[in-house]
Amino acid sequence: MEQKIGQIRNVAIIAHVDHGKTTLVDQLLKQSGIFRSNQVVQERVMDSGDIERERGITILSKNTAVHYGDIKINIIDTPGHADFGGEVERVLKMVDGVVLVVDAFEGAMPQTKFVLRKALELNLPVVVCVNKVDRPEARPKEVIDEVLELFIELDANENQLDSPFVFASARSGVATLDLEEQGKDMIPLFETIIKHIPAPSGDLQAPLQALISTIDHSEYVGRIGIGKIGNGTIRVNDEVVIVNIHNPEMQKKVKITKLYTFEGLQRQEVKQAGVGEIVAISGMEDIMIGDTICSPEKPEALPFVKISEPTISMNFSVNDSPFAGTEGKFVTSRHIRDRLYKELNTDVSLRVEDTDTPECLKVSGRGELHLSILIETLRREGFEFQVSKPEVLFHEENGKKLEPMENVTIDVPEEFVGNVIEKLGSRKGEMTNMYPSKGGYTRLEFSIPARGLIGYRNEFMTDTKGNGILNSVFDSYQPYKGEIPIRSQGSLVAFEDGEAITYGLYNAQERGDLFIGAGVKVYAGMIVGRNARAEDMDINVCKKKQLTNTRASGSDDALKLTPPIQMSLEQCLEFINDDELVEVTPLNLRMRKKVLDAGLRRKIRIHG
Repeated sequence: MEQKIGQIRNVAIIAHVDHGKTTLVDQLLKQSGIFRSNQVVQERVMDSGDIERERGITILSKNTAVHYGDIKINIIDTPGHADFGGEVERVLKMVDGVVLVVDAFEGAMPQTKFVLRKALELNLPVVVCVNKVDRPEARPKEVIDEVLELFIELDANENQLDSPFVFASARSGVATLDLEEQGKDMIPLFETIIKHIPAPSGDLQAPLQALISTIDHSEYVGRIGIGKIGNGTIRVNDEVVIVNIHNPEMQKKVKITKLYTFEGLQRQEVKQAGVGEIVAISGMEDIMIGDTICSPEKPEALPFVKISEPTISMNFSVNDSPFAGTEGKFVTSRHIRDRLYKELNTDVSLRVEDTDTPECLKVSGRGELHLSILIETLRREGFEFQVSKPEVLFHEENGKKLEPMENVTIDVPEEFVGNVIEKLGSRKGEMTNMYPSKGGYTRLEFSIPARGLIGYRNEFMTDTKGNGILNSVFDSYQPYKGEIPIRSQGSLVAFEDGEAITYGLYNAQERGDLFIGAGVKVYAGMIVGRNARAEDMDINVCKKKQLTNTRASGSDDALKLTPPIQMSLEQCLEFINDDELVEVTPLNLRMRKKVLDAGLRRKIRIHG
């Protein structure tokens, strides 16, 4: 059934990470009758990827649609992490309004500001949903003031300042327009969306124009372009032209083979769709994000949002360690290269460049998390490779070196404030604000170079005993702030190939913290621990005890080893230095020196 343009609402749900967007979409789906009464539905049904479900974060934007009365609401669930801001920026071109979800305890956070700014720049109407009002420490009235202050700070217009507020508990599935009243269901939110977010605009009689904002991939039909119809009608078997605004001369003629609209979590095949509808189109192998599908008589591209530039880069290279090729399925430079270039089709914020050597590719992204999710995805697919320490991307303007700056917001208990200020100060951070936050916490706001944050999050969790919350969002490029001291601890490096023995590890643990336990295979040049001192140290973890035929009393007591530190991928990337690499395989993460030979490393250190 084709919807009339007045019966469609296209809305994106935007928020800071962990403020409840995906749970809210779950409830809208459930209460719109999408699922059968006896259907088993998992929580956060929109987070479809394994990594998304494990980490509890949304990485890719997802489309769904619900019906309320005779009105169809197309909903896009977006990521909350600044590293996936590129996802948010482009899907906003598909919608006519946004629902801004804000936690009733945490209030407006840095990412709230980032995504809201993007929505206001596109002049989109906003419905504010204050979520988690049932939390014992919720403070919805103060949060309303914080959100209004944010609107004013971002130069919102009169209409946007009059945005309606809905109070909800997504987990309980209730919403209300009045804080004094207990909500019963999600109807107040449905009705607010329909009332305040306009129907799409466009001309049904005009020549076809549909802007592709997302690319999906199916093993059966290949590439699938998802986007909104801006003008006209699209029909199966129509001959159309693909045009891109950045390259209008390049035009490709194709035929529409299959057309889908969204119903709940499913795609429904249709014969035609009109203005305002969000559709998925298959059968076009060359379609890219930002392309416009036009009718042949008037091939005119629609403008597409300029995606923010990457700020951090890493080198992905072929694994050349002694264990190379033993654990991965895809290990050659061709495999790695093809897979990274394929990722560019769906990730608009990523950049991949060739380097001087075919064994190495430079990959740039929006932040450490952005790149670490890519690494994790590849290793789960069976790839084996090495990555270098993340480096920030500098710009040059009028002969001046500029570097990316981040706005950092930190909530910590009062006793840790001094330590955090001291550490960020040494990393060239400037404190811009400090005030008491909720629950006995103090909020600190800093402007800091992006490279000053590399390797800090791990340290931050140790310094605050796990009680601190750190959020950062890209601010702008500013003049270079000077050298920042690198990490204060060196590496413990294995001296020879073999298997780690308890006796060797027992002697090594006096030097610092170990990353491996007994029985682990090691090679010369592999990093097995963290030195208590600043310099690197070669140690022999494969050393066996010399056997003698005399026994002293007590010498045969079992040697007690401290449990090794289990390093996650992010922790490995934060720990390594410029002369070190992380070896990534489907089974293991190992840190190693770029130069494995200890004698050669010594020569390089002495002679440069």
